[in-house]
Amino acid sequence: MRFRALLSDEDWQDLPPDVQRRFTKRLAGGRTAVYVGRITKVHANLPGKLLSQILRLIGGPLPLFDDVDVPSVVTVTEDVETGGQIWTRLYANRTGFPQVIHSAKRFAGPTGLEEYIGFGISMALDVTVEDRVLTFRSAGYYLRLGPLRLRVPRWLAPGALNVIHREEGGQSFVFGLTLDHPLFGRLVHQEGLYREEMP
Repeated sequence: MRFRALLSDEDWQDLPPDVQRRFTKRLAGGRTAVYVGRITKVHANLPGKLLSQILRLIGGPLPLFDDVDVPSVVTVTEDVETGGQIWTRLYANRTGFPQVIHSAKRFAGPTGLEEYIGFGISMALDVTVEDRVLTFRSAGYYLRLGPLRLRVPRWLAPGALNVIHREEGGQSFVFGLTLDHPLFGRLVHQEGLYREEMP
């Protein structure tokens, strides 16, 4: 019920039952949730492509390829250390090895949920429901240096990140990611259509 606790009763009840089920599933004891699908939309402008390449220095958290109709797999496991979740996203492409992105959702920080990508870098997330779509919005970027947790100044931040989880029916859902910058516009937009692989 950890994601449930971040929403009002009204917002939670507005979510489709399959979305509620996915986000109340506990994955303790070595269990893994596996979602398989295909990338349906990808676009990045020139500043977005440059940013994606630069961020490879810290693990490459943004899509590097613009191939569509290629396989994608998302796995979610329990983060034993923090009690959160480890998300691993695999994106195939037509020219080489797939891109693999790792991050951890931790139930911590100023909003109660943050995404940690490694190298001491995390992003606070606001969770809302809009038109029955579960939405995660960036609410500040942070850098941990030893015991210090420093907020990244807005002018140094990569922009406003918006992630959606939208039910499509037939136990399929869209995972979408958008990154917008106040000066450089829409840097990155990616969508994939997934279904859950039942154990």
